[in-house]
Amino acid sequence: MNWSALIVFAVFFIFVTILGFYAARWRQGDLSRLDEWGLGGRRFGTMITWFLLGGDLYTAYTFIAVPALMYGSGAMGFYAVPYTILIYPFIFVVMPRLWSVSKKHGYVTASDFVRGRFNSSSLALAVAITGILATMPYIALQLVGMQAVIRAMGFGDSGLSGELPLIIAFAILAIYTYSSGLRAPASIAVVKDLMIYITIIVAMIVIPIKLGGMNHIFDSAKEALATKNPPGAFILGDQSFLAYGTLALGSALALFLYPHSLTGVLSSTKRNTIRKNAAILPAYSLVLGFITLLAFMALAAGIKVGNANDAIPQLFLEMFPDWFSGFAFAAIAIGALVPAAIMSIASANLFSRNIYKEYINPNCTDAQESKVAKLISLIIKVGALVFIIFFPKSYAINLQLLGGIWILQTFPSIIVGLFTNWFNRWALVIGWLVGMVAGTWMAFSQNMASIYPLHL
Repeated sequence: MNWSALIVFAVFFIFVTILGFYAARWRQGDLSRLDEWGLGGRRFGTMITWFLLGGDLYTAYTFIAVPALMYGSGAMGFYAVPYTILIYPFIFVVMPRLWSVSKKHGYVTASDFVRGRFNSSSLALAVAITGILATMPYIALQLVGMQAVIRAMGFGDSGLSGELPLIIAFAILAIYTYSSGLRAPASIAVVKDLMIYITIIVAMIVIPIKLGGMNHIFDSAKEALATKNPPGAFILGDQSFLAYGTLALGSALALFLYPHSLTGVLSSTKRNTIRKNAAILPAYSLVLGFITLLAFMALAAGIKVGNANDAIPQLFLEMFPDWFSGFAFAAIAIGALVPAAIMSIASANLFSRNIYKEYINPNCTDAQESKVAKLISLIIKVGALVFIIFFPKSYAINLQLLGGIWILQTFPSIIVGLFTNWFNRWALVIGWLVGMVAGTWMAFSQNMASIYPLHL
């Protein structure tokens, strides 16, 4: 057990827990209303929205899995950087319009918008189910990132020693999310993002100095990738260009269709807040570029791990003092809690507003609607925890890749629907169904790989 790292980790974890409970008093509102509990009363300004969206998009799994992909296979993993660059002009053009329509009509979810735009409860139900389905494995993957840092501090990989810290962390998360709603992850996101920025700045200064500079790191990484089976690509080959480009484009279009991304947008205080965020969010892309380079540093440092997800925690343990490793691990773990909270709230909003109120109890009060959302947010977290403990982690990873395909099928209804209602509602339902079936079949035909070879 690395006690120095564990103590620092525990101190910061306790701090954000206290902050999560205190958040209920921040910009107080009536938390028995869904738009107050699930959208923070739509009162978040530019900086809070920036941290909240950053907490949404740059998760523990981003910190662990993107470098893990590059550690294992090389340059293909770098697609995560251009796709975040592609998305910001899209946000600037599209999302202020969605915010305005949602504000005017009191919409809380994308399904609310689709229901109002096309007067179709079937299409709204399809969007709601897709959102919940695509989000569940995403929450589970935050636990994969948290497990990686728990292992690095000396806890077991399985059994009570490996699972108990995870259960305690998620139990605490569930309680303060229930009590504080979206205000909790919004306040914690500020701490989390500052910690990640500090970690990356220190890493980009200290690690290259210890490894002899970036030239040496790139040369060593290239040699290490060539020895892998199959060999990793330091530079993409001609045959990979189209796969790389479509992977980036598809991921970019899917990113802001996820319920947790839209929840972050709709919680903003005004539409200009979203435009300002589209201008300053690329700062996160810069950080993401540095995060990907950690993979090459791990290769250059000769880090050997059985699971690629362990590469970055092991790199930190080797390069940093134990106390700073604990700080970095806390940043990654908190980076799991923030998006997991937002994702569970967003999914709960969808269920409460578009399934419970629409089909189960149409006459429910605002308080009943909010109470159901709070309970569902707990159930979703427990479900993700059970999934990650009792099922192989590859299932969650594969389902998350499939989730991107699923959520992309809502693009015509939500994004195109913002600018025209020309589409027939039943055509959109049929298109959604065909896309879900075809996309799922394509993924399973490739053993859940993220690339489908198209032969023309």
